[in-house]
Amino acid sequence: MLTKLLPVILLIIGTGGGIGAGIMLAPPPEEEHAAPGSSQAAPTPEEAKEEVAEESEENQREYIKITNQFVVPVVERDQLTSLVVISLSLETRKGTSEKVHAYEPKLRDVFLQVLFDHANMGGFRGAFTRSDVLEPLRTALREAAQKQIGKGVYDVLIMEISRQDV
Repeated sequence: MLTKLLPVILLIIGTGGGIGAGIMLAPPPEEEHAAPGSSQAAPTPEEAKEEVAEESEENQREYIKITNQFVVPVVERDQLTSLVVISLSLETRKGTSEKVHAYEPKLRDVFLQVLFDHANMGGFRGAFTRSDVLEPLRTALREAAQKQIGKGVYDVLIMEISRQDV
C-alpha cells in the first residue's frame, strides 16, 4: 500500500516545493502608477521633467513658410543645364513671424545667394537629395537666416526640392 502512495506523496511534495521556490525567487512586482487601462508605467520624476521641458520648448516654436519657391539655375561650362525649384520654411521661436515677414525680401536675397553658391559648387549635380549633400546646404541656410533674424531661427526646413534638366 505504501508503494502506491509514495509516488503521490512525492508528487504533492515536489509540486508544493516548486510553487514555493517560484514564489520565493520571483522578482518583486513593479508598481504601476499608470492610469487604469494603460499598459505603460508612469515616468520617473526626472523623465516627467524632461517631457514637460520638451513639450514647453515645442510649444514655443512655430513654422513659417517662405511665400514663394526659389528657382536656382544650374550652369555647367557656361550652359544652363537644369533648374532646381526649392520651397523653404523656417522653424522659429514663437512670435518671430512678424519679423520674418518684415525681413522676407532680405531673407530671400541671402537664401538665393546661398543656393547659387551651392549650385556653383556642384551641389545640385547627381544624387543631390542625399543627406550628406543637403546637410551643408541646410547649415548654410540656417546660418544665413540667423544672421538676418537672430537666434530665434532654429532651423531652415527644405519642404520641396526638384530638379528639371533642360
